[in-house]
Amino acid sequence: MGSDHTRPAPSAPPRVRRILVVTVVPLFVATVLAAVLLWPRGGSPQTDGGADVPRYPGTVTRVVSEPCPPAPSAPEGTPSIGDGRCGTVDVRVDDGPTAGQQVQTPVPDGPGAPRVEVGDEVILVELADPVDPTTSNWNIAEHQRGTPMLWLAVVFAAAIVAFGRWRGLAALAGLAASFAILLTFVLPGIGAGRSPLLVAVVGAALIMFVVLYLTHGVTAQTSVAVLGTLGSLVLTGVLATIATAATHLTGFGSEDATTLSMFQGDVDLRGLLLAGIIIGSLGVLDDVTVTQAATVTELANANPGLTRLQLYRAATRVGRAHIASTVNTIVLAYAGASLPLLLLLTADSRPIGQILTSEFLAQEIVRSAVATLGLIAAVPLTTGLAAVVTAAGRTDATSSVDAPAARPQPDRTEALAALIAPRTAGSGEPDQPRAAPPPEATDRWPESNRSTDTAW
Repeated sequence: MGSDHTRPAPSAPPRVRRILVVTVVPLFVATVLAAVLLWPRGGSPQTDGGADVPRYPGTVTRVVSEPCPPAPSAPEGTPSIGDGRCGTVDVRVDDGPTAGQQVQTPVPDGPGAPRVEVGDEVILVELADPVDPTTSNWNIAEHQRGTPMLWLAVVFAAAIVAFGRWRGLAALAGLAASFAILLTFVLPGIGAGRSPLLVAVVGAALIMFVVLYLTHGVTAQTSVAVLGTLGSLVLTGVLATIATAATHLTGFGSEDATTLSMFQGDVDLRGLLLAGIIIGSLGVLDDVTVTQAATVTELANANPGLTRLQLYRAATRVGRAHIASTVNTIVLAYAGASLPLLLLLTADSRPIGQILTSEFLAQEIVRSAVATLGLIAAVPLTTGLAAVVTAAGRTDATSSVDAPAARPQPDRTEALAALIAPRTAGSGEPDQPRAAPPPEATDRWPESNRSTDTAW
């Protein structure tokens, strides 16, 4: 490869490190204290989600298809439900009290029902007959997905480690830490009735500190990215609060939110919407801030003569190109996750203005717009911090190198003039070849248009 982007950044001077420590450490301590205060105690409240139906793994041994009986007449225009699959499926139970037993289930039918064939590994549920509790009926719930998902996770991890090596391994550790914080703090905290926005901001900050320092190392460059990400997160939270209040969003913009309100009515769905915007913006913010901090560092290393303003302008041009592609990424990511909703809205007969301002679509528009504004703010904020830190570090390093050599220097202009001056006649000394002036002296002529052809 032509260049190594994984090499560690140059060490910052002691004064710069002290400034960053004094700035970053209190923010980290405040984040940890806030997480301790908001940490859910006693577990999440239990929701009335119905009885826990036993689930057992099984293997399909036979499929018998039969013609479906004629359906009762339905009013004209009523959509048909299911695809008319009828018959029986024989399944061998692989685990549980009835392991090894052959059970018979009806062919799965209805919207989203799995299509099974001989040899498929499925999940069985045993339902008691409401008329005769001593008997039970077996049904196929879904396919077993554990094995293919495990292989996919192995390939995913192997590819990251093979390409990123130790940095890739650190990225996997950061991913595991992110999920651990989400599952042990953010989700239980929101479920316990804490403020979703506050829990999301604290959880996102905690994820940011752990992931960035674990993945990129404890360096001045990483600290600049941390400060830029934290500032952008706070700004994103403020903008999200203002935007959702101005558009009067309630949080009931999806079927999942409506279902959640039925099982756990004390959850603030509007705050949950804000929390989703914060968590969703964190990953892209990390990408932008780390890239900007690294860009400023590399520009300063490639051309130490660049001033602070020149570093900022050059890195900002890179940031503009990055933002231009990232904005499209955010919008497409939200559109891809909401394709069923978008298809449903395209079939709507209402005017386009009413569709765009409906709760379902307005929520996605606000989410994309606020995340994009946070990203745009992250570029100048992080680039400015990186330029200040890099320029300060370079000044300290230059002063520390030049300090021991602070002694009178000869006037190079006078030395050059003496070398090229014509010899006086009658000196009695044989002509000797003149030594060429030092390379650094040739660049400092008293007159920019002076030539040495005559003198030589």
